[in-house]
Amino acid sequence: MRTIRGRIAARGLAPGERLPSIRGLATSMGVSPSTVAEAYERLAAEGAVRSRPGSGFYAASSAPPPTLAEIGPRLDREVDPFWVSRQSLDGEPDAPKPGCGWLPASWMPVEPLRRAARGLARAEGAVLTDYGTTRGPAGLRRLLARQFAEEGLPVGPDRILLTGSGTQAVDLVCRLLLRPGDAVLVDDPCYFNFQALLRAHRATVIGVPWTEAGPDPERFAQAASQRPRLYLTNSALHNPTGATLSPAIAHRILNAAAAHDVTIVEDDIFAPLEPEPSPRLATLDGLERVIRIGSFSKTLSASVRCGYVAARPDTIEALIDLQVATHFGGVSPVAAELVAGVLGDGQYRKHLDALRRRLARARRETAERLASLGIRPWLMPRGGFYLWCALPDSRDAAGVARAALRDGVVLAPGDVFSVSRTASDRMRFNVAQMGDGRVMPVLSRALAGPEA
Repeated sequence: MRTIRGRIAARGLAPGERLPSIRGLATSMGVSPSTVAEAYERLAAEGAVRSRPGSGFYAASSAPPPTLAEIGPRLDREVDPFWVSRQSLDGEPDAPKPGCGWLPASWMPVEPLRRAARGLARAEGAVLTDYGTTRGPAGLRRLLARQFAEEGLPVGPDRILLTGSGTQAVDLVCRLLLRPGDAVLVDDPCYFNFQALLRAHRATVIGVPWTEAGPDPERFAQAASQRPRLYLTNSALHNPTGATLSPAIAHRILNAAAAHDVTIVEDDIFAPLEPEPSPRLATLDGLERVIRIGSFSKTLSASVRCGYVAARPDTIEALIDLQVATHFGGVSPVAAELVAGVLGDGQYRKHLDALRRRLARARRETAERLASLGIRPWLMPRGGFYLWCALPDSRDAAGVARAALRDGVVLAPGDVFSVSRTASDRMRFNVAQMGDGRVMPVLSRALAGPEA
């Protein structure tokens, strides 16, 4: 394959020119004909060559010139939730991403994933070929039910629906419960993709100020009196601030939601990163008014897409029908079996213990390094990988992010998290993505630049 690619790149094989015969190339390279045949088929699959039955293989036409989007990031668009997501997802693989929302590959349980993937080779053929069942594999749902019971939330597997991701879980709930123009409460600041998703559903987004102990209960009650349809939140290791919901505020939020018939969607994706469990709205409520969602992308794999919803039986039934209508079937059996294989691996708990310790060190070290630039955390979280920080001298975080991106570093400025756009001097840092020696010099230059 390298030989053929090299000849095409060097114009030794012009577009449309016939490749050497399988037997002829095998003889000249000293390999078997089957090796050449497989190489040709693989090159055809990736579009480098074309197969003509009965005639042989031919070099494909030249690749089209790269577009502007491929040449470099668009700096001219507004710095908004989509901007941060696209820079993080589409950036160069080796680009430092202290503004992204995931852990580096080297921090993830790659070996347990490899073992689970090898186990799939022995799975029944239906796992590899068929549509997923509507609820998702029972084994993974039973495993989740046991985990919830340990947290004080007794729930049967029939009240758990597996989905394609945590984001898809939120999307399904929004499809089920929202109509264009409906009001939805979110924390201010909140996870920026909540705003992006709600914008796609044409909802009216209302921000509730977030404090070190949870949403401001007085402001929440005022906002709830406007009869919003949903309240969408992280209560454990809040994104972006890292704060933890207190029991007192949790009870006040549940009481206000009950008084005004507000459904709460609790995104619990960071729960495994807590050293000790903190109050959960779903646990206190017993899944009557609260819908719990989550996924495994933060601690297991963002590539293996699998999420879940835990809710009342009638809500689960309605979501099943909706998932069938929009995705035909449930979660990918391959993804669900991979997740179940890793969660059932005895090494996974050890991985989580080691990960929590490693993150604790990274939070301390990152806070010290940022302090040398005058950047201070709003609070020191008890877990997770985010630090929500104030920039020195009220610098404009969007300008700093634009300047850093020119040097290939992706940052997350504060206003993309804020509904009220009152966090222009704030920035969220992913402490696990700060180890690259390029980040601090780039950040220092961006802070000193004219845009800042």
